[in-house]
Amino acid sequence: MDSPLATRIFRLLFAHETCSSIQTLRSSYSVPLQRRLISSTPARRNDRFDFDSSSSGDESHWQQRTLFTEDKMEEFKKHPTVTAQTLRTRTIRPRKVKMLMRDFIDDSLYNPNYGYFPRQAVIFSPGEPFDFPSIPTENDFHKDLYRRYTQYEDRLDEKDENAARQLWHTPTELFRPFYGEALARYLVTNYKLTSYPYHDLLIYEMGAGNGTLMLCVLDYLRDVYPEVYERTRFRIIEISSSLAKLQQSQLHRDAFAKGHLDKVEIINKSIFDWDTYVSSPCYFMAMEVFDNFAHDAIRYDPITEEPLQAKVLIDQAGDFYEFYERGLDPLAARFLRVRDAACSSPYNHPLRTPKIIRKLTHSLPFAPNLTQPEFIPTRLMQFFDVLHKYFPAHKLLTSDFHYLPDTVKGVNGPVVQTRYHRKTIAVTTPLVHQGYFDILFPTDFAVMEEMYRAITGKLTRVFTHEDFLRKWAYIEDTQTQNGENPLLSWYKNASVMTTV
Repeated sequence: MDSPLATRIFRLLFAHETCSSIQTLRSSYSVPLQRRLISSTPARRNDRFDFDSSSSGDESHWQQRTLFTEDKMEEFKKHPTVTAQTLRTRTIRPRKVKMLMRDFIDDSLYNPNYGYFPRQAVIFSPGEPFDFPSIPTENDFHKDLYRRYTQYEDRLDEKDENAARQLWHTPTELFRPFYGEALARYLVTNYKLTSYPYHDLLIYEMGAGNGTLMLCVLDYLRDVYPEVYERTRFRIIEISSSLAKLQQSQLHRDAFAKGHLDKVEIINKSIFDWDTYVSSPCYFMAMEVFDNFAHDAIRYDPITEEPLQAKVLIDQAGDFYEFYERGLDPLAARFLRVRDAACSSPYNHPLRTPKIIRKLTHSLPFAPNLTQPEFIPTRLMQFFDVLHKYFPAHKLLTSDFHYLPDTVKGVNGPVVQTRYHRKTIAVTTPLVHQGYFDILFPTDFAVMEEMYRAITGKLTRVFTHEDFLRKWAYIEDTQTQNGENPLLSWYKNASVMTTV
């Protein structure tokens, strides 16, 4: 935790209803999972906790506004605009500033000093791999999983008790080594068809977590394809310094892992700061990464269809206010242009309703005069730009969620959730205390596949998670005694996209 007042912050947080506060500039219009967090109880909304009045300090008095008690327009005009990049060196959360929604989300998740991933996230490791053929049913697997993660968190609490620990899991950890071996099988098969023996097998992984996928892939290549292993180079691009250190320590945990030391390079930097040209053919893995890329929020005038872009004001008290301005910044404007040019099929959008119906709907008493928000993945488009500019010979292998439950209201809205006392709690706004909440978005693969093709000039295929694993995994390894298969039945809300 980054503050001894964290428990009080969460008690204050969950003592208030969570909803966005929205205001627009006077020149604009006003507006009257199966995912990673682990919990022993179902997700709940608006949980309330006893208020402890014994703590003090500015950090402890943060709350999400639910009603405007004063006009914030003058503050919005007066305070400077910042970006996530300019906030990287800050050790405390900013106040008296404004920023684009994507910068607020990026800062909340990735700021090195108080961001969610560098400071809060803990990735669950189940210990010994599950012996699926000895497990009677999938329900018994669930029970064993929860028993293990309870023990895992008990051990963590013995060292450092933390009521707000953000513990989450990935398929790589749950289905070790079988999930990683399936990806390795895909990589080596395609490598031998296209590049072997003329080029090395060069693998980049972004968002490598504990480093488990790296070890599973390298172990499999060393054991099954030694001739390919000799020509393998594995590079991790990791934005979090703490996770980069953890990944490095994984390479020293035993003699088998140390054998990979000369194959691995861990690069502690953001992919968006990448400036090295890689001309060699390579594979770029991004597993469950797209969902945490920052998005912009856009609303539209339902009559003129003009887009307005969200900015977040943080006032002197640390409260958040959402404003919508006419005129898009260059990145958001480019996203809309590229999407319109690239997509040949209709896609979900706030303006899909016929104009006459929108006009009638918004003429009703008390009707809002802007559409619901649309969250657009501008950072994901920038990632495609990086691949095109610096990795022209890459092939992408990525998996992420095409659907998420309990999302914030709007088109492509995120799930915003945290853990408190081992309970998963979802809230209804992305404007939350920076660093304590996972903010994750579903990926519209139909749209993003077309945009990836348009930006990189490459061809792709999209699979369901289950179809991809049926092709590349040895599914009998993860089948329970009654024939159920958690590797296939879990993550049904995920898809896999590959470069052909």
